[in-house]
Amino acid sequence: MGEAAHILVVDDDDRIRDLLKRYLTREGYRVTAAGNAETARRLMETVAFDLAILDVMMPGEDGFSLLSGIRKGASKHTPVLLLTARGEAGDRIEGLKRGADDYLAKPFEPEELSLRCAAILRRSHREVPPEELEMSGLVFNAARGELRAGDERIRLTDAELQLLTVLAARAGEPVSREDLAELTSAGMERSVDVQVTRLRRKIEPNPKEPVHIQTVRGIGYRLMPD
Repeated sequence: MGEAAHILVVDDDDRIRDLLKRYLTREGYRVTAAGNAETARRLMETVAFDLAILDVMMPGEDGFSLLSGIRKGASKHTPVLLLTARGEAGDRIEGLKRGADDYLAKPFEPEELSLRCAAILRRSHREVPPEELEMSGLVFNAARGELRAGDERIRLTDAELQLLTVLAARAGEPVSREDLAELTSAGMERSVDVQVTRLRRKIEPNPKEPVHIQTVRGIGYRLMPD
């Protein structure tokens, strides 16, 4: 068996930080904890972590800012799991735009956190996804929120951009209609289907036979770049 994965936990709440450290250590991980973004940055300059767990709501520099800094620095490929406030879909969307690999709403069960960490670590052994995704001559850059055909920018509604951003963050993997409804402004699964239909008209060479936004029967949708 290989060396245990090293996880960085960043949360200003001493109780949560200590709880996560104890639980994840029992699960077999090596865990380092930091109470703020500044400490986390110093640690990441000297230690190569396999995963970082960041609380969004921290005094001073918040988790979003720290995440953006990570994605621009030497540790830009380190997977990140965000801890968000329950019901704040906007936070989750913002996190995905900035490069988060997953999110978990507080309060949460430690077991679910452990399962999500394991899933992220499995995915992280695959090739790092590119910053831009290509689809039949179109290029989507989630960080800039842009879909382009050469020099021409293709206009997306807010709902279409949210949907494409969420699908792009998990490119190649099925995303449930329930998750898409929660993570976008669609609100309902039927509305997700409507937005998918509209988005296909802008992306697919033949919207009636989609190759990029594929339907995954019984689950939801999957984005397949070139």
